Amino acid sequence: MAMRGLIVVSLLVLMLMLRSSRSQYVPTWESIDSRPLPEWWYWQKQKIQPYVDFMQKNYPPDFTYQDFAPQFTAEFFDAKEWTDIFASSGAKYIVLTTKHHEGFTLWGSKNSWNWNAVDVGPKRDLVGEMASALRAHSSLRLGLYHSLFEWFNPLFQQDADNKFTTNYFPTTKTLPELYEIVTKYKPEVLWSDGDGDAPDTYWNSTGFLAWLYNDSPVRETVVTNDRWGYGSICTHGGYYTCADRYQPGHLLKHKWENCMTIDSRSWGYRRNAPLRDYLTIEQLVSTLVETVSCGGNLLMNIGPTRDGRIAPIFEERLRQMGLWLGTNGEAIYDTTAWRAQNDSLSPNVWYTYKPKENAIFAILLEWPKEGTVILHEPLATQGKTQVALVGHGSLKWEPVKPNGLRVLLPQLSFSQMPCQWAWTLRLTGAT
Repeated sequence: MAMRGLIVVSLLVLMLMLRSSRSQYVPTWESIDSRPLPEWWYWQKQKIQPYVDFMQKNYPPDFTYQDFAPQFTAEFFDAKEWTDIFASSGAKYIVLTTKHHEGFTLWGSKNSWNWNAVDVGPKRDLVGEMASALRAHSSLRLGLYHSLFEWFNPLFQQDADNKFTTNYFPTTKTLPELYEIVTKYKPEVLWSDGDGDAPDTYWNSTGFLAWLYNDSPVRETVVTNDRWGYGSICTHGGYYTCADRYQPGHLLKHKWENCMTIDSRSWGYRRNAPLRDYLTIEQLVSTLVETVSCGGNLLMNIGPTRDGRIAPIFEERLRQMGLWLGTNGEAIYDTTAWRAQNDSLSPNVWYTYKPKENAIFAILLEWPKEGTVILHEPLATQGKTQVALVGHGSLKWEPVKPNGLRVLLPQLSFSQMPCQWAWTLRLTGAT
């Protein structure tokens, strides 16, 4: 008994020591902001042990981030092949990353000496090749992504240390690059990102955008997003992105885009990514349908390899999406959000609307086991309302009380199904 009592006392003393050794935070922002991030959360410049161990195991001791550039070779990059894959997906525009936060440009930037794809690595203007192939071999519109800030640039770090009261970096790096890619490649989507916690006044975003809309060679057709400085996201810009993988689940008053990844854990290519981390085509179609039903566009990210290939898993997903759109595209292209985005009672049913044809589309993410589906939102009229399964033909329906209609689905074999993943009902003569 005495020994047990000693053990209990020792444990209590140890717990008190551990509790007293942890920092205590008071309810002020200065104190709250002083708390370090837990070790499982990683961001650039943090020394998280698994990443440190990987670098130490696989790279020389003096290896730096800049040493990756010569390993980016892109010898298999074929812009025409990429164009074919993108076109087969059913996409209407692409967005190519011209420069991400590390500052390496995929064209021979005049303001990124020896840190671009023409001087180092591929020794090619990858942006120019992609732009030329896209315009020569498809009807796809060209979009270009460009990061405002750069992790490693000393000029940006100097401005940040000065609390952005100086603007050495945007005037000598960011803005000249933006003017350059617009005048040289004439993108119709300009996708800005990475404000570095600096306000739009630091970036002179409104000044640049005024030039873009008034005097640039794409002033009549260019579309921009909302990432032009701290506080501008989801507030200013041509269309809103609000957050990565943004999916509000309801209708917004402003046009928006869901920018998401097929690899659920990365925006780039991961050599060690397991199959379970890639979204299935069922998940991707569901994401597309929900996004469009709520008035958004879908921008699906793929991460190419360092030698310039689109990995087969990404190609398969893109081509599968194209197959689905080949049958169901009329419920996606040139549609708007309807008065109801999804069915209030029947699960996994989303709506879109085509005003020119006065057609309502009900997209079923799952094939009903009962052989019927009740649509509670449309107001149908017997003798006037017609229902068709897109890719198949007309269907019978009957009214239900108090509102809606029960659609009788056909009994089809697998090979007779118009598509494999989600199915569209087209309603005319309904409101």
